[in-house]
Amino acid sequence: MKEAKETIMKIVFLLAACVSIMAVILICIFMFANGIPAIGKIGPLNFLLGEHWKPMANIFGILPMILGSIYVTAGAIIIGVPISFFAAVYMAKFCNPKLYKFVKPAVDLMAGIPSIVYGFFGLVVIVPIMQKMVGGSGKSMLTASILLGIMILPTVIGLAESSIRAVPESYYEGALALGATPERSVFTAVLPGARSGILAGVVLGIGRAIGETMAVIMVAGNQAVLPKSLVQGVRTLTSNIVMEMGYATDLHREALIATAVVLFVLILIINLCCSALQRRSA
Repeated sequence: MKEAKETIMKIVFLLAACVSIMAVILICIFMFANGIPAIGKIGPLNFLLGEHWKPMANIFGILPMILGSIYVTAGAIIIGVPISFFAAVYMAKFCNPKLYKFVKPAVDLMAGIPSIVYGFFGLVVIVPIMQKMVGGSGKSMLTASILLGIMILPTVIGLAESSIRAVPESYYEGALALGATPERSVFTAVLPGARSGILAGVVLGIGRAIGETMAVIMVAGNQAVLPKSLVQGVRTLTSNIVMEMGYATDLHREALIATAVVLFVLILIINLCCSALQRRSA
């Protein structure tokens, strides 16, 4: 009876894994089957390196959106990752247990806040601040980077903290016994062992930032032009798809699906690079 139950559970687990794999394969088939022909019609160079997006004139260049996505994501990582890193170290090693009971649920709650709520926060709070500081509408690449930097905090903090706590306490105690300060013990004895987990958190943060849509639409300015400054409005790949898919037809719709293909490939490249870096540092 016990062996039968184990066999049944193995089959269930196998089916669940196969369903997950098949879902990814079907998504890839759909996107590439509908997106690649559009890239061929427009021309790969015209599509990927074109500086103008004018659907009414059948001009589909997504270089401004590619750069917008990369710049906004890079800004979010520059802002969010250092804060997340030091917050995770504090929570794992230096936070008072009584304070931790409030800090940890607050960080977890941030992960459950809908994107649209973050967008409203950025629109009502961050945009007016940016208007006073730099002028203009306040909707810009910098505003979007700040908002995304806030949004990735719970993801990176959660994985980084778990990785730090997973390192054996003996490493930390051994460094203290050798005369190192608590801070130095953490950075020399604990963090090297948590490096893979922290990097995984950064990768998930990048995925969250580059794939975010609604919040970015509300604060980025949505200008399909090459970004030339931090305070200029930009449009990301995800924003471009969401804003125009509702009324797009024919080649326009195919170009938006092709944009999704480019976004998928971009995220895949980022994940592969981070995985290679993670294996090299292991």
